[in-house]
Amino acid sequence: MKTNFISDTNFISLLEALKKDYDVYVPVKKDNQRFYKRYVDKDIDNMVIGEVRPFEPLKSFFLRGRQTVAEGFKPNLPGSDKKPFAIVGVKACDLKGFKIQDYVFSAQGGSASGGKGYDYQDPFYIKAREENLIISSDCTCAIATCFCLALNVTPFAKEDFDINLSNVRSGFLVKAGSKKGAELIEKYSYLFQEAKDEQVYERDNRRAKVIKEVEANIKENNVPHQDRYSGIIEKRYESNIWKDEAKTCVECGACNTICPTCHCFLLYDQKNNERMERFRIWDSCLIKDFARVAGGANPRKQLWMRLRNRFEKKFDFFPNVCGVYACTGCGRCISACPGKIDIRRVLRGLTENA
Repeated sequence: MKTNFISDTNFISLLEALKKDYDVYVPVKKDNQRFYKRYVDKDIDNMVIGEVRPFEPLKSFFLRGRQTVAEGFKPNLPGSDKKPFAIVGVKACDLKGFKIQDYVFSAQGGSASGGKGYDYQDPFYIKAREENLIISSDCTCAIATCFCLALNVTPFAKEDFDINLSNVRSGFLVKAGSKKGAELIEKYSYLFQEAKDEQVYERDNRRAKVIKEVEANIKENNVPHQDRYSGIIEKRYESNIWKDEAKTCVECGACNTICPTCHCFLLYDQKNNERMERFRIWDSCLIKDFARVAGGANPRKQLWMRLRNRFEKKFDFFPNVCGVYACTGCGRCISACPGKIDIRRVLRGLTENA
């Protein structure tokens, strides 16, 4: 597909046009934090399409933290009358999360190993995947916790987007990544023009610069490449590393809720005088009750066992069942953890002498 260019002014016009069909969310920056904010009008402050990933994971647009999944015995999906989302500024590390989420919630996952995912398809997730619009963007810098390249994720999107934006002077280079994205560019063709060679050259130079920044992070923290991860959980299953790292864990579950690939949830019913509802809420494998079964038995009573389970799922289970490591190198869990558990340090410890 050819590469187009859209000016800064025309990009705002595109966002304004998208509001007719979508609830548009864009990344904004306040102090040193980046987060998604609903785009209301062109006077929005502090919008940053480049830079790095927002603090919230992309999964929060596809699996809400608390979501009504049934209202009484009504046959329709709750919330089906709401507009889909157009999420702007999505980074490649978040897009990799789709490989795990698709495997878990739809039969479309697992292609890397020839699998078809689970038999059951989650209608809420499928609907969101079909209707939501993904406008990704290149990272234009790296922060200290970025290590995506260690997981073979580049700081610019290569797949799983509808449109990708690359920051250049006075605008963005634009590339369609899906039929939906190509149709959208065609629909608003008056806002785009063909990219010039010097603009493509500028994009490539910017990408190379960010790659060097991430490589410097990886080198400084001695982060092992994923080529060294095969079998490390099994080899170090009884290692003291789990007990050592778990000493500072407070069971807050931040690492799970902030992770773009974590997906565990629980269901509960709530009833009042007017109606009965069933909710789905995010769950965390670090919390003591996560694995507890009826009668009170718990196969992972100790905190270090639950920490080990988190790594086992990411670096043993998913590589075996769908051919991909369930880590994206986004570094969110490092920033979110009050106990200062650093996934890079754990991976380094697991691969040493393995």
